[in-house]
Amino acid sequence: QVQPVESGGGLVQPGGSLRLSCAASGSGFSSYVMAWYRQAPGRQRELVALITTGGGTNYAGSVKGRFTISRDNFQNTVYLQMNNLTPEDTAVYYCNARTPYSAYWGQGTQVTVSS
Repeated sequence: QVQPVESGGGLVQPGGSLRLSCAASGSGFSSYVMAWYRQAPGRQRELVALITTGGGTNYAGSVKGRFTISRDNFQNTVYLQMNNLTPEDTAVYYCNARTPYSAYWGQGTQVTVSS
């Protein structure tokens, strides 16, 4: 199993950028589909971006063209590069690692976009 740990959140102005990192301790990282979710106050948790074991990616429509997910299987880390941030991107961002049989969540990292 793996234990995801997120980092890189913070306060950024509209139009700015942040890069989130998710380091996954444990073994078998390359066999996990990795994803970023977010949850804003009063809203349900939503999928932001996903990267498969083969490197295929999928994005929510609201972030397509602005966010990029990538993974480094040697560093057991997945990244989320977020550009042109807007206040609507404000949320707690969670890292998720999953297989068909299991799923693991990180504790989340806060991203606040405000002037």
